[in-house]
Amino acid sequence: MASVTIQLVALVCLLAVAKTATGSRDCHRKYFDDDRMVCVCNSTYCDTQDPVLLPPLGQFVVYESSKSGKRLERREGRFQNKTTNPDILLILETDQRYQRIKGFGGSVTDAASINILALSPNAQKNLLRSYFSDEGIEYNIVRMPMASCDFSVRPYTYDDFPYDYELKNFSLVAEDLLMKIPIIHRAKAMSKRPISLMASPWTAPIWMKTNEDWKGKGWLKGQAGDSIHKTWASYFVRFLDEYAKQNLTFWAITAQNEPSSGFVKNYPFQTMGFTAESQREFIALDLGPALAKSSHKNIQLITLDDNRFHLPKWAKEVLSSESQAYRYIHGIGLHWYMDFISSIEGTVEATQHLFPDYFLIATEACAGSFFWEQDVILGSWDRGEDYSHSILENLNHHVVGWIDWNLALDLQGGPNWVKNYVDSPILVDASSDSFYKQPMFYHLGHFSKFIVEGSQCVGLTVVKTYFSCNLEHVAVLRPDGSAVVVVLNRSSFNLTFGISDSVGFISTQIPANSIQTYLWRRQ
Repeated sequence: MASVTIQLVALVCLLAVAKTATGSRDCHRKYFDDDRMVCVCNSTYCDTQDPVLLPPLGQFVVYESSKSGKRLERREGRFQNKTTNPDILLILETDQRYQRIKGFGGSVTDAASINILALSPNAQKNLLRSYFSDEGIEYNIVRMPMASCDFSVRPYTYDDFPYDYELKNFSLVAEDLLMKIPIIHRAKAMSKRPISLMASPWTAPIWMKTNEDWKGKGWLKGQAGDSIHKTWASYFVRFLDEYAKQNLTFWAITAQNEPSSGFVKNYPFQTMGFTAESQREFIALDLGPALAKSSHKNIQLITLDDNRFHLPKWAKEVLSSESQAYRYIHGIGLHWYMDFISSIEGTVEATQHLFPDYFLIATEACAGSFFWEQDVILGSWDRGEDYSHSILENLNHHVVGWIDWNLALDLQGGPNWVKNYVDSPILVDASSDSFYKQPMFYHLGHFSKFIVEGSQCVGLTVVKTYFSCNLEHVAVLRPDGSAVVVVLNRSSFNLTFGISDSVGFISTQIPANSIQTYLWRRQ
């Protein structure tokens, strides 16, 4: 009997070691009603994923998350010979090649940093690993505000000393040195992928602005080429210099966050206005030359960084040959907030057709931002579906990446110095030293973990043998030649479909309100 007991104990230990070795841990579920669920993490436990391993040739893996409770649940299958005609057939067309993917990520704001650092050290580690390690969803892009934004606890810039045209008083602040910079270094240390940094300014120091205020209607005093505009351009370079001293270099910078908001009379938080014409001249005469003469001449400069309904008009103006701005610009940034008033075909697709040499990237999104919405909805599957729908739509229209807003907020959706609370894929409950992974987190993971930088979108022909359905999809080839197909079913019924590739045929089904990622070798 003792021998049997010892053997059982040994078996349990082996199983525990095997579980630990793969890194996979199940979601600790918490329900807020019948179908609103989060995964709870703390200092001692957090759900994790196995590092992605390609299956042998002739096999595939599929990861599934669903409203019914699955969270990136993995299973395996084998390719078959096609013997039936499914209701929906997705045919990979790998000779049709489109944009190469930069990646996916989120934003390290002051608020995100405050919430992360409010947790105990082990809980902080679990949160950051959830985003950046190969046991998490493996973000590879981080966006950061240049100084404060609404998701700060105070308004500030790096030189709030009036008329300091030489920027002698420019300096990073505690929010950078004690919060954001350490968090970025920790994320980079635990990531097996290179992490690309992007920065965006919300406002210049108020002494440079026409309204001399953080918020409301205002723009830079004077005109492009004058001392104010030269100083503001030098401010960008100084920001990059100071971060370089902290061993952080940036892949990209945007010329202004949401420049159209600076023309709204009672705009409630940090902003600064540019028209397309004024931004074009600022880039041509000031910002572009300042970056080109600096040690950051290879940084990618992004225009717009605002809602897509400004396209293609904004791009036509800024990238016109009437000035030299087009020589300094590399990409166009998109926010998702007003997508419902303009089609992607008439905006993003039209812009890519006119300016194919400039990349398009989605730089900000969050749920709960409108006055008619609830700020935070714990466990909302619908908000996760909204994220996946947006990502799929963008990837299918030449967009190279998709960046979420705050990495983490509190249960109210803040802090935010003007109480502009919103939702987030991770919500922190500092009082219990825990955090909640929302459905949005897992929807993002279906893309970020599997579609690695350098992947390329390819054609996907859809053949339907019955009524139109709500199946949404994208196909990519990864740099190693393997294939990824992501499918989203926002309908309330299961869908049977097939995937056809040169290596064989997958006969499969996607449950109601679920998302799946398929991965396989092609050679």
